[in-house]
Amino acid sequence: MGIAAQLIINGIIAGGIYALVALGYTMVYGILRFINFAHGEVFMLGAYLGWVFNILLGVNVIVAGVLAMLGCAVAGFVIDKIAYKPLRGRGMLPPLITAIGISLFLQALAILIFGAQIRTFRTGEVVRGITIPFIDAIITKIQIVIIIVSVALMVALHFYIKYTKTGKAMRAVADNYEVASIVGINPNKVISYVFIIGSALAAAGGILVGMEQNLTPTMGVSIGIKSFTAAVVGGIGNIYGAVLGGFMIGLIENIGIWFIPSGYKDAIAFAVLLFFLLFKPTGIFGVKKGEEVSV
Repeated sequence: MGIAAQLIINGIIAGGIYALVALGYTMVYGILRFINFAHGEVFMLGAYLGWVFNILLGVNVIVAGVLAMLGCAVAGFVIDKIAYKPLRGRGMLPPLITAIGISLFLQALAILIFGAQIRTFRTGEVVRGITIPFIDAIITKIQIVIIIVSVALMVALHFYIKYTKTGKAMRAVADNYEVASIVGINPNKVISYVFIIGSALAAAGGILVGMEQNLTPTMGVSIGIKSFTAAVVGGIGNIYGAVLGGFMIGLIENIGIWFIPSGYKDAIAFAVLLFFLLFKPTGIFGVKKGEEVSV
């Protein structure tokens, strides 16, 4: 029971991070119908901004996290305005190539500013985790924070999209871009909100991972791929599917290392992605027609 419970807990922790990042992928696709492959690097940027505020400037970790989320929200807004907005209406390929270019640019910028060496939030001695009674599994305080914060942000996003005026506008634009424009909704303004919110969520994921693991300029690559897989599994364009897909990928890859060597852990997400692309390309909550996809 101990090993199985530990793997499940690890899967839930990883799944919370994947879900946060996957939400950014799925929200952008739900409206613009393209994959923002620079989203993983926004995750990385959030981790480094949190490190700068907390370690270099000595700001309280909670305040540092909020500032990092705000910084990435601004970065997401700027990326959309400079790189993506001029390419709208020019097909899917130009924005896709631009997204890859931005991804490489942000990685290179991180190396230039912070160096290629590993950074870490951790200071002092490593504290042993807490043993969970009855199931003989261990969880650290940081991992508890990861679960609580990630779930809280997902719930907050649900209420925001469901009940606020801006959230309803997002759903309207995702449902039908042209009709939403006719009834007075400004799609460009809505798209900006989507990039701001998605980037802030990715930053939160980066900070949470950075608090538990190490920071590197390429840390967003693996997370980005797994989170994209999570979005596809859940049905890209559907926020609830992104959350489900995130936890599914986290659980599948962690339980998977019970049966295969842990060195193949990262390959599990690729296998899951391939399976869904072959047999269920619309994902669990996806629909066949792109125009029906909604947030």
